Amino acid sequence: MSMTSAAIRQAFLDFFASKDHSVVASSSLIPGNDATLLFTNAGMVQFKDVFLGQDQRNYQRAVSAQRCVRAGGKHNDLENVGYTARHHTFFEMLGNFSFGDYFKQDAIRYAWEFLTEVVNLPKSKLLVTVYATDDEAYAIWLNDIGVPADRIIRIGDNKGAPYASDNFWAMGDTGPCGPCTEIFFDHGDHIWGGPPGSAEEDGDRFIEIWNIVFMQFNRLASGEMLPLPKPSVDTGMGLERIAAILQHVHSNYETDTFVALIKAAAAVTGAKDLTDKSLRVVADHIRSCAFLIVDGVTPSNEGRGYVLRRIIRRAVRHGNKLGANGAFFYTLVAALVSQMGDAYPELVAKQAIIEKTLRLEEEQFGKTLERGLQILDEELAALTSSEIPGDVVFKLYDTYGFPVDLTNDVARERNLTIDQAGFDAAMAQQRKRAQQASNFGTDYNQQLVSSQQTTFTGYTEHFGNAEVLEILKQGQHVQQIDAGDTALIILNTSPFYAESGGQVGDTGTLTLNDGTVFHVQDTVKVVKAFAHQGQATGVIRVGTKVQAEIDLVRRNAIRKNHSATHLLHAALRQVLGEHVTQKGSLVGPERLRFDFSHFEAVKPNELQVIEQLVNEQIQLNTALETRLMPIDAAREAGAMALFGEKYDDEVRVLSMGAFSIELCGGTHVDRTGDIGLFKIVAEGGIASCVRRIEAVTAKGAVHYVQQVEAQAAHAASLLKGDMFSLAERVQHTLDRSKGLEKEIDQLKAKLASMAGASLTDNVQRIGEVQVLVQQLEQTDAKALRTLLDELKNKLANAVILLATVNDDKVSLIAGVSANLTDKVHAGQLVGWAANQLGGKGGGRPDMAQAGGTDAAALPNVLSEAFDYIKARL
Repeated sequence: MSMTSAAIRQAFLDFFASKDHSVVASSSLIPGNDATLLFTNAGMVQFKDVFLGQDQRNYQRAVSAQRCVRAGGKHNDLENVGYTARHHTFFEMLGNFSFGDYFKQDAIRYAWEFLTEVVNLPKSKLLVTVYATDDEAYAIWLNDIGVPADRIIRIGDNKGAPYASDNFWAMGDTGPCGPCTEIFFDHGDHIWGGPPGSAEEDGDRFIEIWNIVFMQFNRLASGEMLPLPKPSVDTGMGLERIAAILQHVHSNYETDTFVALIKAAAAVTGAKDLTDKSLRVVADHIRSCAFLIVDGVTPSNEGRGYVLRRIIRRAVRHGNKLGANGAFFYTLVAALVSQMGDAYPELVAKQAIIEKTLRLEEEQFGKTLERGLQILDEELAALTSSEIPGDVVFKLYDTYGFPVDLTNDVARERNLTIDQAGFDAAMAQQRKRAQQASNFGTDYNQQLVSSQQTTFTGYTEHFGNAEVLEILKQGQHVQQIDAGDTALIILNTSPFYAESGGQVGDTGTLTLNDGTVFHVQDTVKVVKAFAHQGQATGVIRVGTKVQAEIDLVRRNAIRKNHSATHLLHAALRQVLGEHVTQKGSLVGPERLRFDFSHFEAVKPNELQVIEQLVNEQIQLNTALETRLMPIDAAREAGAMALFGEKYDDEVRVLSMGAFSIELCGGTHVDRTGDIGLFKIVAEGGIASCVRRIEAVTAKGAVHYVQQVEAQAAHAASLLKGDMFSLAERVQHTLDRSKGLEKEIDQLKAKLASMAGASLTDNVQRIGEVQVLVQQLEQTDAKALRTLLDELKNKLANAVILLATVNDDKVSLIAGVSANLTDKVHAGQLVGWAANQLGGKGGGRPDMAQAGGTDAAALPNVLSEAFDYIKARL
């Protein structure tokens, strides 16, 4: 009897819980405080700091079902997804972990027991690999587990360098690493392929299902391998792969979850063939898109948002290929919630926001396709050969999301081809840039590290005595610094807040008994220590006693802005909806900045209500309450977690009455009334579906109001009124200005009409066709269009090219009678002329406009235009 994917997931968690493993919830797809990864791509990511020794948990054994995305940066197989049996953008990684507790023997034993006794895989169907020199693991498999020697394969350095092996895992070029052992399932000799290490290993007969990594060493940049003080275990088993095996199918897309999603996709697209590869693409992509949106990613043109946008657009293109009309992709969210909502309740909670995000992006993509067709027309108009350049095809694909196959279709209709090799080269360059931007080359041993821990006293104190534990100068640990030196000083205890959670670090002074002062310009975290960055006026040594004192005026201003940020967040959710989540923030002494998810600009009346709500809470003068509690209890209490933050098992919960409850480690006012006044100064979009509000408080808010009043008073005086009649005076001035502009346009139209009457005297003939090529003086681009329409009405069977120069910029317009467009294309004519004038342009066969910057070349271009037209007639 086969097991469902949900049953397999639960059986795995239950099995390791019975082996004293703490069940840890899946972390966000956005790696917490980790700039080296685009997305969470393995189960160990949330434990990376534990493996590095930079974090400690209250457990030494853990088990998780981690949601993962591999669709950007180093791990990017997007174009393969849907076309192979096991490539996905989103997958679930089942993993068990030991942090210095059990090692090889237990890790191997647990894996074998789960596979052969819990899910009952036949032992005869399993074979294993070990790193070539890992005799210990080999012996455990052979002697303790009883796997026959002919089913244990040693894999050496098969990638051209030491430790470059399929069976040697590394966190990066440097850092924790070690040998691994992998478990493979044999699908049978009726499927082509050989065992790992053989020439046919890329076949589908033997499939890796479980990888057990033994973190044994720390690799230095020099290549030296140092033993780790606490060897650990990191394992991973893809849920989709093991589900395929247990459900007796060969492809992951034939498992229960995918079958349900494929059927749903077929229903909304009208597809009849359930084996169509496009259905697989859509089914895979709805999972990654939905979970990325759940974790705070929104479509945009950069970073994670750009990857999400590409995945959505790829799904939509495949849906259109299947026959979908209009927006369809968002309707699949319900089917996904039905399949995975029990395991991931956040899908249920955010179903509406996922659907709305996808629907808006689909609709935007429809408009983008229209724009892409326009751009393609303009590029084709300026084409001087029968091949569309690869960089043009790439720009349409990359900038406008225009499918390459659609560009090919348009080209074919016009007897053109595309430069496929040039496009492929541009794509290869983009992949290279994406990998370089993903920061996978980080040397973990070169990051600033400290074994010290600073006790933070700044919640209740602004000064205190402390001892210098460490000094870092230019990244190196030193015993002392001299006058004028810039360094980082780590104290045993400190009232200075280290930059975190959007709040900037404190500034102030560290003063020695001899009068030497270390001027602190910033405070940052180095693992669990607080590093005070600044400059010394004299000698400071490790072990020196200092008096640490923060800039209290600056700190108080920061506290007011930070507390106001929490009130703003709560007010936004109350006014705009529960879909609002924080996307980033910056809390400084002068102002606050808050980024949040929302689909459109916040309306002026909504901003007014939000501002009023915050000020009402300030006037209530509510006392702030802080409590330490387990993370799960905090979430159950309704506390909001902040985007991108990584929290300990015990968290600090900050409450402002019932209005705002958030997890926060920052510094705050004692009562909301301390904020004084809150004033929004700006609201705008910074990415698709991401808005930003900037605001000021207290003295900053008063100063802002005074500035606005002064500006309004000055504007009112210029219009001979007062502030209260300012809007009326401005409207009167605008109405008068519009009237004058209308009169000017009418006069220009009359002048153009008069010019048109005289222009007919300059018409030349080519057979029966009337040709007019003319430069006009003191005529703007708008008047050119009016003049062209009049000339086309007067001149039958005509080709017209008009030009004018304003501020050294050339404006061109071309018109061709409908019966002549098969010979002379207006878009191509104006594109030819613009190309020689340092510009671009194009348009319809009967009318097109363009511009250029080389006004000096215009006379020659116009003199050659007659010959250009004649050659085509």
